[in-house]
Amino acid sequence: MSITYPFTAVVGQDDLRLALLLNAVSPAVGGVLVRGEKGTAKTTTVRAVAALLPDVAVVPGCRFSCDPAAPDPGCPDGPHDPDPAGARRATKLVELPVGASEDRLVGALDFERALAEGVKAFEPGLLAEAHRGVLYVDEVNLLNDHLVDVLLDAAATGASYVEREGVSVRHAARFLLVGTMNPEEGELRPQLLDRFGLTVEVTASRETDERVEVVRRRLAYDADPAAFAARWAEEERRTRERIAAARALLPSVVLGDTVLRQIAATCAAFEVDGMRADIVMARTATALAAWAGRTEVTADDVRQAALLALPHRRRRNPFDAPGLDEQKLDEALEQARQEAEQAANDVDERPGPDDDPEPDPDPDGGPGPDGGPEGGPGGDGPGGGGGVPPQREDTAGPEAGDSAPDTGAEPASPQPGAGAGAAAGAEQPPSAAGEPYRTRALTVPGLGEGAAGRRSRARTAQGRTTGAELPHGRLAALHLTATLRAAAPHQRARGRAGAGLVVRRADLRQAVREGREGNLVLFVVDASGSMAARKRMVAVKGAVLSLLLDAYQRRDKVGLVTFRGAGAELALPPTSSVDAGAARLEKLPTGGRTPLAAGLLRAHEVLRVERLRDASRRPLLVVVTDGRATGGPEPLPRAARAARLLAASGVASVVVDCETGPVRLGLAGTLARDLGAAAVTLEELRADTVSALVKDVRRAA
Repeated sequence: MSITYPFTAVVGQDDLRLALLLNAVSPAVGGVLVRGEKGTAKTTTVRAVAALLPDVAVVPGCRFSCDPAAPDPGCPDGPHDPDPAGARRATKLVELPVGASEDRLVGALDFERALAEGVKAFEPGLLAEAHRGVLYVDEVNLLNDHLVDVLLDAAATGASYVEREGVSVRHAARFLLVGTMNPEEGELRPQLLDRFGLTVEVTASRETDERVEVVRRRLAYDADPAAFAARWAEEERRTRERIAAARALLPSVVLGDTVLRQIAATCAAFEVDGMRADIVMARTATALAAWAGRTEVTADDVRQAALLALPHRRRRNPFDAPGLDEQKLDEALEQARQEAEQAANDVDERPGPDDDPEPDPDPDGGPGPDGGPEGGPGGDGPGGGGGVPPQREDTAGPEAGDSAPDTGAEPASPQPGAGAGAAAGAEQPPSAAGEPYRTRALTVPGLGEGAAGRRSRARTAQGRTTGAELPHGRLAALHLTATLRAAAPHQRARGRAGAGLVVRRADLRQAVREGREGNLVLFVVDASGSMAARKRMVAVKGAVLSLLLDAYQRRDKVGLVTFRGAGAELALPPTSSVDAGAARLEKLPTGGRTPLAAGLLRAHEVLRVERLRDASRRPLLVVVTDGRATGGPEPLPRAARAARLLAASGVASVVVDCETGPVRLGLAGTLARDLGAAAVTLEELRADTVSALVKDVRRAA
């Protein structure tokens, strides 16, 4: 399908089309990351770009798409003799499935032939197939960590290395990396995020006429795909020719000093990490000029390059929304232009060897240029008294959401079972969250087999080797010592005569490895009136936000159950998007009674359903409460029975005790015992507090 098949009802589709075309003009730009909600034609547009890319010349029969004019000297199918003609084929679009194995991505070795015959029998993977083409990853944010690491290595070096038990294979792997993702399903690792040259945000339009046109064109395509393609064939041909012309013009494009200053100043103004953003902006601006048929980069090219190259690089933490302040961008570009002009003027006005320099100022403190001494009462120097420092507009007044001063005193907490007072009060507006901090490590005991992550111990494809077993299906990780031990007793019976080892498939042993898995962290947060005091809720939200940040770093799924008033609700279904959890937490209202039993029972139901969906992902229940229970008959005994039900189902739990003040009832500790869980206070949740306690114990010993 042609890329000119327009989804006009998708906001950002023009930017997406431009970003893909710029990468077609200059592959050095570094690929495109497409962020957007479902149903916005992300995949359709990416797949269509392959039809517009020029054909590539390849060595006939080479599985690694070597260029016949300059073949890879280390090609596993080589060596190849240079041949300017070669064969031509269309540029490939290779799709990497989210659930692909590492062998499918990098290729696989035939271990039996490698051990017995000493040959490198190598079956290429998707990286080899994508060489000199497009590697497309749909739902790239859901890609397993070990596959992300392989992609990072290949994108950085332009080559893929397969190292297995002393057998080494290397081949070239230079490709245009294109990924699509729905931010609601989780964010991308910063290392991979920075590896994409450009990013585009697409959303569905709310204009009726535009949506009608999309439906009309889709129905026309379904009715007669050939006629629909023929309708756009001429425009597609013109686009392909324009790409070829821009590629030919690209080496002639001039990147002036003023433009370079604007690029550097813009990256500095937005505080992006590293220097990759500067390089990508320069390459993008150059490609924009070539695409427009110009040989000189303009300020408009730099502005457009910044809008495509910087939004995903200015995020300081996972909870920052990507984007760019266009007013700040324009100010940075204008300031850089003025500085470049001033620098050029300074060079032009610099005195030559025959010019008289300006006289030196009077060493005795003569008058300054304005007739008064420098730094005097009328000046701006350090001794001047006439200047008034400017006032910042955001320095006065309370913080957003602080409608009343904080006296520092916490309202008295009602006794358990009380039906009046703060616990039964009206709903309170959401309070702000405290600053996040590094939390202590919370893990699920035992050894799991879930998706690779960084929280709990598990059997994984990556990690340290702990044993060997017979392979299940295709051999992925050879345990060499165990294989040799299995083959050694049979050498005489197999008629071994030479130096080579006679190995049969039944001798092969797979390595058993232990690493870390990601878990489902389900937060059950008390939002009742007993927690409504602003000082306490700020600390509670700060703690949950810190745990969400920890879950992001450890590759967990997260969910959020809240309870207050008459019952409990699932505020956030289990998802990989921790920033969605932070957004729900920010808007969390408080007030009313404390239906603790309802919160625990809702958590039990959520975990039951998730166990059916993904039995291998082990849950970790984090209950954030002061342990009070009010409302209904026998609230505390009902909460105890709900806690014991969770404990009987084998759920690993942690209770974060939020009770404060000089008088404490210890109800959170009782709840922890019913859950079979550990109990930690808000202060003990901090990693620096745990480190300090460990140091104190060591000093005492």
